[in-house]
Amino acid sequence: MPRFDIPGLEASVSDVPFLSVRTLAMCGLLLAAGCAPAVAPPPPPPAAAAALTLSIVGTNDLHGGLMARNGRGGLALLGGYVHNLRAARARDGGAVLLIDAGDMFQGTLESNIGEGAAVVAAYNVLGYTAAAIGNHEFDFGPAGKATTPRTPADDPRGALRARAAEARFPFLAANLIETASGAPPTWTNVRPTTLVDVAGIKVGIVGVMTLRALTATSAGNVGGLAIAPLADTIRTHATALRTQGADVVVVTAHAGGRCSALDRPDDLSSCDPESEILAVARALPPGLVDVIVAGHTHAGMAHQVEGIAITEAFSGGRAFGRIDLTIDRRTRKVLGRRSFPPRDLCEREDPATNACGAGSDATLRPAEYEGAPVTPDAAVERVLAPALEQVRVLKAQPIGAVLETPIRRLQSDSPLGNLVTGAVLAAVPDADVAVGNAGGIRADLPAGPLTYGHVFEVMPFDNLLVRVRITGRELRQVFSSSILQGRRGLGFSGIRVAARCEAGALAVTMTRPSGTVIADGDPIVLVTSDFLATGGDGMLTPILPPGGFPVDAGAPLVRDVLVEYLRRPGAPVREAQLLDAAPRLSVAGPIPCPAS
Repeated sequence: MPRFDIPGLEASVSDVPFLSVRTLAMCGLLLAAGCAPAVAPPPPPPAAAAALTLSIVGTNDLHGGLMARNGRGGLALLGGYVHNLRAARARDGGAVLLIDAGDMFQGTLESNIGEGAAVVAAYNVLGYTAAAIGNHEFDFGPAGKATTPRTPADDPRGALRARAAEARFPFLAANLIETASGAPPTWTNVRPTTLVDVAGIKVGIVGVMTLRALTATSAGNVGGLAIAPLADTIRTHATALRTQGADVVVVTAHAGGRCSALDRPDDLSSCDPESEILAVARALPPGLVDVIVAGHTHAGMAHQVEGIAITEAFSGGRAFGRIDLTIDRRTRKVLGRRSFPPRDLCEREDPATNACGAGSDATLRPAEYEGAPVTPDAAVERVLAPALEQVRVLKAQPIGAVLETPIRRLQSDSPLGNLVTGAVLAAVPDADVAVGNAGGIRADLPAGPLTYGHVFEVMPFDNLLVRVRITGRELRQVFSSSILQGRRGLGFSGIRVAARCEAGALAVTMTRPSGTVIADGDPIVLVTSDFLATGGDGMLTPILPPGGFPVDAGAPLVRDVLVEYLRRPGAPVREAQLLDAAPRLSVAGPIPCPAS
């Protein structure tokens, strides 16, 4: 893997005044008559400000979003914004920390083809201080082609460990526990915390991940691991960092929240009150943690909770978060926290609103940040060039299908979800029902001629097709559990499901296309992905055998099944063809059911 030096900032030096020989000679004559020198000595340097600014730039859920799209996002553009901010802090004697909250790799061909190597190479150039490990960092499994272990010699964390070893910044995972030792892993460059010194301030950083991390990746890659409670873990490690002299403590958490209003840091009324990161912040002792860089939920936050500034900046490399700490130089105490709304990464912007723009609109200008134009980082562009060239032809390969309309991944009765489960159902002739998870679909399909790159963006995960035999009763358990837990992410084809309350209990009826009701004793052939079949997202947990359902390593990828389906004559080409007259899942009455 090529290595690149992290570009530094050139220290500016004042020109030293000098006198020409002729001036000195003339002044010597004048001095004899009592004259003053022609040039005054330089003034003393200004005293250092009593306070400094520490800017913490947070990114999260990049998911391989290396490149700009339609004039926005991408790591080279991020580098331009960070360069301007570093220059501003260099002028005022402050500093910048660049911190990521996890899920760096999985999601694009450019990243996936090297199992995240291009992301680490670019992050090295950008000068990241630390990154949390997210659930999707485990997706690639062993280093190499296999996505889960195939032999006892395969290391299920091989790809992740290889990326950590290449990074010039630590991967942090304080609450990731190896069950055999009861302690965090001791992999190369993976640790619970790090302590750095910037501008004379000691900053401790703790990394954690969501409690649900190990159920949101391939089960075969996380055996022997467990997740410890976030707040307890942070409390322990942050206290230790303070004991070691940390003046500031930052948590980088692959766990997040969701707020719709981002312009009033103290107003939490638009935030989901059940957010994991809000509960964590409220459980911490006052004054222990200063900043949380959050992630996982792909949403936005720019809020302050119990004295902790929290930032989260959506996903896909479209934006970054920022928190400025004002710190007393003498006491090294935090005097104030300023939260900025997530800032979109724009090549061109509307000067009145700073909103991204594209095309030939004459009112747009090149983006500016911290009083200077934003220039994409050429060093980042160079380090990414090999990965981009490697996938350029593959991404552009036509698959032989043309869509008349976009097909979207909507929240309810998703037409794209229906397309994917319909393709899976059609791939197994004797299948009764196909189920999939909404989280496995990451983008919409655009109108027009489809390429392999389009389909890959929809389904970047290398999930295998799995066929299992269950009973009607077990299928009912799957849907009952999903409905009771409020999950709407289980997409399906082949049946209709109706749920209602009867005598204080949930009653679920499943009906075949013929109108026949599925009975508990009916044999059912279920097709799904290996992710769900081995316990992913917990959707099949009620019927899962120990170790999950068997997975055939030679089975086709679900993504390739979708490509073949789209090529078929008569495949859907309009979104309306994938929307049923009535929702496939109907739920009547309040859930959970009121007691009778």
